Amino acid sequence: MTASEGESALGPPSGGAGVVVGSARGVVVGSARGVVVGAAIVRGGAVLAARRSRPPELAGRWELPGGQVEPGETEPAALARECLEELGARVNVLHRLGPDLPLGSSRLLRVYLCVVAPGSAEPGAHEHSELRWVFPAELGALDWLDADRALLPDLAAALV
Repeated sequence: MTASEGESALGPPSGGAGVVVGSARGVVVGSARGVVVGAAIVRGGAVLAARRSRPPELAGRWELPGGQVEPGETEPAALARECLEELGARVNVLHRLGPDLPLGSSRLLRVYLCVVAPGSAEPGAHEHSELRWVFPAELGALDWLDADRALLPDLAAALV
């Protein structure tokens, strides 16, 4: 869920562009624990997975795009910003997906269900080595980062 570099290899249906926060009510982050937000961007029964290009110990593994919530920023606003930076696409943030997932001892991962906003550019791999639309039956075949892998049952249920 942190920045990586790369190119794109996309698959299923088209969406649009935008940064719209739908029913997700953002809370400004001010806890002692840092929050990382992840985007489960869905379309046509598939989710967008991003392949890490760095750091070396994580390169080649898959994640949901996203990143760190900045001080004073809501989680949905951070997610919209991160998707624009990492993918060049605007997203509509819909709602939380799954539980808080620990990232080490000092950070939490919170994942939100999202869609590409109407009129947006198609997501591109600006910071990842590859992007791929993944259907529920294919989720387990990717080498996901541990925190993202823990979310796969919730993700699969959201895709049906």
